[in-house]
Amino acid sequence: MSSLPDRRFMEEITALLQKMVTVVTSDGKNYTGVLSGIDPHSLNICLSGARDDSGRILNKLFVNGNSVLQIFSTEKPFNLPALADRLERVFPRMVRVNEGAGIIVVMDRIRVSEKGIVEGTGPAADRVQKVYDEFVKAQTQP
Repeated sequence: MSSLPDRRFMEEITALLQKMVTVVTSDGKNYTGVLSGIDPHSLNICLSGARDDSGRILNKLFVNGNSVLQIFSTEKPFNLPALADRLERVFPRMVRVNEGAGIIVVMDRIRVSEKGIVEGTGPAADRVQKVYDEFVKAQTQP
């Protein structure tokens, strides 16, 4: 069984899946693209829609984990606790956050992630969706 630090590391790196990242390799090259895959054992990675230092676009790029020096994201992470606070104002004492899973549970039946409602229907789910939409809109405004 993995240790807690190992599990947390893998949670952090898998949170970058389907996000724009930059990879710096041991030979000094930089690639920017969407992290579309990672092997947890070797840390080999796959970037989709990658761009290299010269601006050349690579549809798929596989990078050996031994040559990866850095992986970083410049995207601002989704603020799940702030969304939960907003939902708490509308649904007092009915909101739970599971940050490890990236889910907010409202009224024990509506599940919300950074992508929107994952599970739940009806008028309460519609209200949760409205709060979510307003939150996302406020986050994207300068």
